[in-house]
Amino acid sequence: MKPYLCIEWNDTESEAMGWLVIHNFVNGYTGGGIRMHPAVTREEVLRLAECMAYKYKAGESRFCGGCKGGIAYDSRRPDAGEVLRRYIIAMMPYIRTGVSLGGDYGTRYGDILKIFSEFGLDMPMTKSMRADPKIMENMEAYNRLLDETVYGRPLNDVIAGYGVACSADEAFAALAPGRKADVVIQGMGRVAFGCASRLAELGHRIVGMADSQVFVHSAQGLDVEALYRMKRECRVLDRDGLPEGWETYPTEACVAAECDVLIPAALANTVNGDNAASVKAGLVVEAANIAVSPEADEILKKRGVRLICDFTANLSEAWLYDAVFFGAVTPELSSVLAGAEALCRRNAAKQMRCALEDGIYARESARELFEPDVQDLPEI
Repeated sequence: MKPYLCIEWNDTESEAMGWLVIHNFVNGYTGGGIRMHPAVTREEVLRLAECMAYKYKAGESRFCGGCKGGIAYDSRRPDAGEVLRRYIIAMMPYIRTGVSLGGDYGTRYGDILKIFSEFGLDMPMTKSMRADPKIMENMEAYNRLLDETVYGRPLNDVIAGYGVACSADEAFAALAPGRKADVVIQGMGRVAFGCASRLAELGHRIVGMADSQVFVHSAQGLDVEALYRMKRECRVLDRDGLPEGWETYPTEACVAAECDVLIPAALANTVNGDNAASVKAGLVVEAANIAVSPEADEILKKRGVRLICDFTANLSEAWLYDAVFFGAVTPELSSVLAGAEALCRRNAAKQMRCALEDGIYARESARELFEPDVQDLPEI
């Protein structure tokens, strides 16, 4: 399936560029986040939009297609919020028809909602959705859910990583029944910490986590919640303040660290053609979208490293929005956590069966199992 639409934007007040890619509409509706990072490219946004289309299919959605926004700009710059606002204004004609844009790497959903509200929008919907009282009721239930907390953090900050952890737990159980894994996570954002907290809760040992500056490692296991507090207090970790026995290395060392499971949870192409041969883990689980490059896929496949794909592992946040809005799950915390876990475990189990019984690398099996098959028109 070809992407339905690709739009390029040039900011008039900075050097920022951006793109909106709509891969497909389902019932006139499509969803995805806005990524902001200096390295964002048109090609990356195209790949991310396709990933979202697969993600909604893997999430068993019958109501939403996949899209993605991308802005080539540093989200840490003081004017990043204004750049985001101007991008959203440029995309507003599409947003008003049912292109639902949310947060992603470098942007926050709350900030996006504030910009929407400036222009009289609660959330992007089609005309048919706005005319359906049940969906409007579900929107209110969704907003209430966002006030719920897991591990002391907002549900929306945890749910994606929570699902990744369940995917990893299911896949590792197929590889090593009865064992718990040593896990390295690349990233210290909300997805990474949501994943780390859930994996620790499931009994696995988080031996390393990396941010953009440093890889923190302990063979005895990190205290995830302590590391989260340290990271939250300052954007750059105080290495001198780390507990005794916690070692630090260059951030890129995380890919080659000794572990059972490697979870890249921040940027695209973290595992690439230059470093894939150094991966020690027997299982890689993509918490970030397109975290393993096509070149790395070939290397991992030849080496027999198992993979769980991004659009099957990190779909919980997209699933939550879709499932609550369209009434597929009861809008209560226990129900949505159980639903997200069951879905991610089903998808991981399917990929591991294909890998272990038929020798099919997960990227190939997942693309066949979850190929999008609907291309509707927008509702105007």
